[in-house]
Amino acid sequence: MDNLYKEEDLTSNLPKPFSQTYFHGTKADLKIGDYIQIGFKSNYENRKLKHVYVTATLNTAILGAELASGNGMERIYLVEATGAIEDDPNVTDKKFPGNPTMSYRSEHPFKVVGEVKIWQGRTPEQIKDIKNGLEKLSKQGENIILD
Repeated sequence: MDNLYKEEDLTSNLPKPFSQTYFHGTKADLKIGDYIQIGFKSNYENRKLKHVYVTATLNTAILGAELASGNGMERIYLVEATGAIEDDPNVTDKKFPGNPTMSYRSEHPFKVVGEVKIWQGRTPEQIKDIKNGLEKLSKQGENIILD
């Protein structure tokens, strides 16, 4: 007896698993479907980096947006990896062993799949204190992005 259904017909309506999404905090104005990729100036330094940096925690992405250079609006994007990712050595090796900030990087692009529109940031005083602390580390030669 012939099968009434092809195998793909039996599985086509099954739910597909979600891809792991990450957050990317920035002041760049992006659209869904855009790619965040290497070759552009860093959010934090006046140089092009070899990696794109993301996080799996909203709080860390918020801080990234708050500290990003430029005059644009602070934005948090939901992104999906298009290639291999690794732990971000800037926080996991230097500051927070074990990666509690869930910070990652990749040489491959991340695809923008959404934007977090409602989030609570830090106070202007808190941001000023954080920036002053980072500036002090820079003067001591300790605020370097390992790229």
